[in-house]
Amino acid sequence: MNVDPKLHGGDQVPDEKKSENREKKVRRGPFSSLGRRIMAINLFSVVFLAGGVLYLDQFRDGLIEARFQALTTNGRMIAGALGEAALQEVSLDGQVQYLTLDSLPIKRVLRRLSIVTNTPGLLFDREGVLIADSRRLISAGRNIVSEELPPPEVKSPVRLFFEELYDGWEKLFPAKYDYPLFPTNPIPSGADFQEIGTAINGDNGRMTRQTYNGELVLSVSVPVQGFKHILGGLLLTESGNSIDESVRSAQVTTLIVFAVTLVITLLLSLFLARTIAAPIHMLAEAADKVRRGIGRRMVIPDFSERKDEIGDLSVSFRAMTTALYDRLDAIEAFAADVAHELKNPLTSLGTAVQAFERVKDEEIREKLRAVIVSDVKRLDRLITDISAASRLDAELSRSEGEPVDLIKLVEGVLDGYRTTQMFTAISFDFKQPEKAVKVMGLPGRLGQVLRNLIDNAVSFSPEAGQVLIRLKEEDTSVILSVEDEGPGIPENKLDAIFSRFYTERPKAEGFGRHSGLGLSISRLVIDAHGGTISAQNRTDASGKVLGAMFLIKLPK
Repeated sequence: MNVDPKLHGGDQVPDEKKSENREKKVRRGPFSSLGRRIMAINLFSVVFLAGGVLYLDQFRDGLIEARFQALTTNGRMIAGALGEAALQEVSLDGQVQYLTLDSLPIKRVLRRLSIVTNTPGLLFDREGVLIADSRRLISAGRNIVSEELPPPEVKSPVRLFFEELYDGWEKLFPAKYDYPLFPTNPIPSGADFQEIGTAINGDNGRMTRQTYNGELVLSVSVPVQGFKHILGGLLLTESGNSIDESVRSAQVTTLIVFAVTLVITLLLSLFLARTIAAPIHMLAEAADKVRRGIGRRMVIPDFSERKDEIGDLSVSFRAMTTALYDRLDAIEAFAADVAHELKNPLTSLGTAVQAFERVKDEEIREKLRAVIVSDVKRLDRLITDISAASRLDAELSRSEGEPVDLIKLVEGVLDGYRTTQMFTAISFDFKQPEKAVKVMGLPGRLGQVLRNLIDNAVSFSPEAGQVLIRLKEEDTSVILSVEDEGPGIPENKLDAIFSRFYTERPKAEGFGRHSGLGLSISRLVIDAHGGTISAQNRTDASGKVLGAMFLIKLPK
C-alpha cells in the first residue's frame, strides 16, 4: 500500500526529438486513430460476414443436390410407368407375348409424364439407341392451346440498383465451372451420355454438365425394367438456370442487407468513436497544455456526468491536475518562505561581519562574534530542516506502509523522554485502551510527529508539569492526543501554528532555536496517512485555559 497517493515526478525527461514527435501526434484530423480502429474492427466483421454469405458455393451445391434428388424421384416414377407400358399383349386371353419400349404408347407415356413433371426425358434401349424424346411432337393436327403469361414481376428501384451492381460484379469475376460440355447432337445416342451406360447396367446415374454459354445442365439416368428385366435407360435433364437464379436472388438480397448493415454499422461506429475518441482527445489536449505550461490553472474537461470509464478518467485527471497545481503553488510558496527565512540570518550575518571589520573595541567584537556564531547555527539549522522537509514529501509518496501498533509506538517514544527528562520535574503519562490499536503507515514518521508534539508540550510546560497522551478508538478511526499544562495557544493562531516557519515560542527560549517547520512537517505526515491534525486549548468549567492539546485522527 502506498501511504501517499499524491503525484511524484520521475527522473527521466523526454528529449527534444520525443517532444517534437509528441507534438505531431497531438495534431489529429477529424478521425482519430482510435476512431479509425473502432470503425475498421466493426466494418471488418460486417464485410467478412457478407463476403462469406456472398460466397454461396454450399448453397449452390445444396440446390444442385436437391434437384438431383427430385430428378431421381421423377425418373423412378416415369421409368416405372414406362416399364408397365412396355408389356405388349397380342392374344385374346391376355397372355404376354413380348416386352418392348419401341412403341407408340411408350412415347405417349413419356411425353405425358414429362409434361406433368416439367422435365425433358430421353429413352434409350439397351444398345444405346434413342427410342423416344419427350420434346418431339407425336402427331400433328391438334388444336393449339394458348394461355396468357403472368405480368412481369415489378421490382423496387433499390433492388434493381443492387441487381445491376451484382451483374457488374459478376462480369468482373465470372463464375467458372469445370464441367464437361453437354452434347449437342441432333439425334443423341447412349454413347453421348455415360450415365446411360450406368442405367443399362441397373444403377442410377447422375451428371453435371455445362453448355457453351456456361449454363448448368443436370441429368439423371434411371433403368427401365419390366419383370426385373432391364429394357433400357431413361435420361431426365434439367437446366441449371433456376439454380443460378436462386443463387443470384439470394446474393442480391444479401447485398442489400449488407449495404443496410454497413450503413448502420458505420453510423454506430462514428457515434462510438465520437463518444470515446473525442473525449479522450480533448483530455489528451488539455493534459498536453498542462504539460507545456500554456496558461495558468488549465481546466480539464469535465465528463463526470457520463457515469462511465471516461467520466472516471475525467474526474481522475481533474483531481490529478488540481493536486499538481496545488503542489506547484506549495513549491512556490515554500521557495518564497525559504528565501525569506534565509535572508534574515544572512542579512544579520552580513551586517555583523561588516561591523566586525570596522570595530576595534574587543568587547563589542566579542558580541559581534557571538552574533555571527548564532546566525551560522541558525542558518545550519534552517538548511537542515528545510532539506528534511523537502525530502519528506518524496519519501512519503514512495514508501510502503505497514501495520503500526500505536501503543507500542507511544510507549517506545515515552521511554526515551523519561530517560532524557529524568533530571527534570516534568512527568509523562499515557492513557491507553486495553487492546492493541493498529493503523497502516510508516512507524518512523509517526514517531517523528509524536516527538514533535511532545517536544512542543515540554517546551511550554511549567516546572513539575505533566504531559498527557491519550489514545482511544472510534468506529472507523483512532484518536491520539498530546496535552500539556502550558499557557495555551492564542485562539487566532490555532491554525496558523501549522504554517511553515511560524514560531510561537516561550520567552525563556533564545531566538532562532527553532526553524518553525516542526508542526508543518507533522501536518504533512498526517495528511499523507489520510488523517488530520488540529490544535485546541484545554479549559475548565469557567473557561480558564489549562493548556494546549493537539489531536491526531488516523483511519483504522
